[in-house]
Amino acid sequence: MKLIMQIAAFVTIIIFVSVTLVFAHKISQDKFTLNPQISQECRNNSSVPCPNPTTLGNTPFIPDQQLDNQQRFLSTIANKISTIPPFDTFEYIILRAYGTAFINQEQGITLPQKVILDNESETQSFQDTISMALVDGTQECYLQKTAVEALNKARMLANISLKSGYSGDCLRSFATNLRFWNKYTNSETLAQVKAGKETKILGLVAPPGTSQHLWGLAIDLQVSTPAQRQVLNQNGWFQTIINDLPHWTYLGWSEDDLPKFGLQQKIVQGIKYWVAPI
Repeated sequence: MKLIMQIAAFVTIIIFVSVTLVFAHKISQDKFTLNPQISQECRNNSSVPCPNPTTLGNTPFIPDQQLDNQQRFLSTIANKISTIPPFDTFEYIILRAYGTAFINQEQGITLPQKVILDNESETQSFQDTISMALVDGTQECYLQKTAVEALNKARMLANISLKSGYSGDCLRSFATNLRFWNKYTNSETLAQVKAGKETKILGLVAPPGTSQHLWGLAIDLQVSTPAQRQVLNQNGWFQTIINDLPHWTYLGWSEDDLPKFGLQQKIVQGIKYWVAPI
C-alpha cells in the first residue's frame, strides 16, 4: 500500500509539472502572437514584412533597417491599421497622401484602424475614444492630449499662431471636413481622385473622412521662420502634405528617427516635407 501511494504521488507530480509547462507555453505564445488580421496581411502581401512580435506592446516598433523605404513604412503601419489597402485603390491614394501619422507610437495617442472614416457616426465613434485637450490660449482648439502637450512646449519657445484662430484649424468633425471639400471642389473631383487622375487637390483639401484633422493629430498654423519650424520639429510636429503650407502633423518622433520608418524628405519651394514612401 505504501508503494502504491508513493507511485500515485509521483504520477500526480509529473502531471502537475506537465500541465504547468503547457500552460506557461500557451501564455508565452499568446503574448507574442500578432493580430490575426496583421498576420494574414503579412502572409498575403509580400511587400509587407511581418513585424517582429517581440516589439509589440509598449515597446516602439522599429522596422528592419535592411528593408527599403516602402517596406519599412508598410511594416510599421501594419501594427496600426487592420488591412494595408491594395495598390492604387482610393484608400491607397489617401494613405500615400496622409498616412505619415500612422508611424506615431506615443503612449496616449490613438489612431483609427482604417484609412478612411466613412461618415459622421464613424468619425464621432473614433473621436469618442481619444483623450483630448485644449491648445493653450484657445477656447475651442482641441487636439489629442499628447499632441497638445508637445505643441504647447513648442509655442512656449517661439511665437506660433493658429492660421485662422478658429476651431477649424484643429480637430474637425466629418461635417467640417465635408464643408471644406465642397468649398474647393466640384461634383466630379472625388471620382477623379478615386480614379487616380487628380492628386494635386489633396495638397489643398482632404476628401470627406480622410483628413488628419479628424484624428486630432493635425493643426493649421502661421509659420514663417526657421526658428518656428525648428521648435515644432523638436517637439514632434512636421509638415507632411506637400503644398499645404499651414498644415502640421504630429508624428511624435525626432527628425532623425523619421527615416527609420521609411519616411522621405522632400524640399518643395524651400519647404521641407516628410512624406510616405509609397
